[in-house]
Amino acid sequence: MTKALTVGTPWRVMVRFAIPLLIGNAVQQMYQVADAIVVGQHLGVNALAAVGATGSMLFLLIGFAQGMTQGFAIPLAQAHGAGDEAGVRRSVAAGTVLTALASILLTSMAPLVARPFLVFLRTPATLLDDATTFAVVNFLGVAAIMFFNYLSALIRAIGDSRTPLVFLVIACVINVGLVVLFVQGMGMGVAGAALATVIAQLISVILCLAHLVRSIPALRTRREDWNIRRPVLTQHLRIGLPMGFQMSIIAIGTLAVQVRLNTLGAQAVAAYTTAVRVDGLAVAFLASLGLAVATFVAQNYGAGYVERIRVGVRQAMIISVIVSLAMTFTLITAGDPIIRSFVGSGEEGVVAMAHEYLVINGLLYMLLGFLFVTRSALQGLGRTLVPTLSGLLELGMRVSAAIVLGELFGFTGIVWGSPLAWIAATMLLIPSWIVARRSLESSIKEGLDEAVRVGDDVAATEDVAAVAVSFVDADVTEEVVLEDNGGRSAEITMIASAGDPVTMADDQLVVPDHEAVRAESTTPRRDRVSFPVVVAAS
Repeated sequence: MTKALTVGTPWRVMVRFAIPLLIGNAVQQMYQVADAIVVGQHLGVNALAAVGATGSMLFLLIGFAQGMTQGFAIPLAQAHGAGDEAGVRRSVAAGTVLTALASILLTSMAPLVARPFLVFLRTPATLLDDATTFAVVNFLGVAAIMFFNYLSALIRAIGDSRTPLVFLVIACVINVGLVVLFVQGMGMGVAGAALATVIAQLISVILCLAHLVRSIPALRTRREDWNIRRPVLTQHLRIGLPMGFQMSIIAIGTLAVQVRLNTLGAQAVAAYTTAVRVDGLAVAFLASLGLAVATFVAQNYGAGYVERIRVGVRQAMIISVIVSLAMTFTLITAGDPIIRSFVGSGEEGVVAMAHEYLVINGLLYMLLGFLFVTRSALQGLGRTLVPTLSGLLELGMRVSAAIVLGELFGFTGIVWGSPLAWIAATMLLIPSWIVARRSLESSIKEGLDEAVRVGDDVAATEDVAAVAVSFVDADVTEEVVLEDNGGRSAEITMIASAGDPVTMADDQLVVPDHEAVRAESTTPRRDRVSFPVVVAAS
């Protein structure tokens, strides 16, 4: 089993992991972009607005499912980092059962409430029929959407972010072709646009499942793995449900925005819908970086590499700042032509409002980057309370903006909902991450009386069979002696870089570098203690 994110320079492995996620995130946005362009150009602004009117409702239910399935992959990534192969298989089985149950519930219930919910949201009468049709078709295919997200999360959890991308690109090409065929060629209206997306997602599921069965032995379950015990289900639900609720909380805020937008007319709905599509493409890398951070933290937490987690999260924040500034510049300078590609000619009011949205949001993308990194880091540790509370803060700010600012300033007031939500969330997430990091460092240092210097013996405690050493200063080439509790010792002249983990396993001192493959430790994480040792150069 390759622990892809536990070796190498943290920022490099995260960027390599995030780039396929970025492309995949953009491809997922292209599903929606394809719908919007074809629907807007061939069916008109009202049809485009009808599709947009379903966005918050679809996000409420499907977003919950997606957040939950991503949460199910966190225990798997932790078990993978710890080298616990049986734990990986049990996680696959537990997550599959829970995803199937959620799919059955949503498929049977969601189509029945689609129209009443749209009425509750004050969807304009001229949009109601098309909006209902689009929502019902999507809900009937929710199992495909859920299982694609779940299977992709499993594959990413073991360090492979490229394979789901390949399948997603194939599905996207099929989706674009089907949208044109169903809407333009066969005159199926908005139902055709929704059906095209469902079929494309189903193809992605089939491809992911075939690859998992054929090429990833680590994720192939055995009969005994399906004898799922309550603690395993509880562990997955403890992480998955809060992550799902967090997505739903955000979606409820989006619903409040939708209600207010519907009172402003079809033009405002169309402008918001278009701007959200462009915004989603703009922040795709930040979202991808967040997923990379969650997997990075989960794997390294499973392996016990706390110092590596600290360095990696700090580097991820720096990357998020650089990307945020680039996206801000792009949207301010090129927002107009991008928006016009969605709505065609003669819609100057829609273009002006959508561009205003992009400018206001783009100026605060840096905060959104911090939000993605810190929230994902906490989730990677399995800590879901603070991310959920941050979601509640986001909800409060979005609802307040929709009710108060929307009444006072109209469309502009509504647009400020997201930036204000990011401000509130980061005010909680950043201090919480600092506290969590210090807590981890304190627990890891337990048992150390003083820093260990070059030439000192490092003794393992009690029944511990492994000691992890983190080089926290400059690159060093020194001789260090590690001695385990059985009195056996290993001397080695090592070459290590700052932040590299060094592990004592099977009487061997293993020093990974960017080219070498780290030897596997068969000792489960719960039976081993690891802590940072400052190795001072002589």
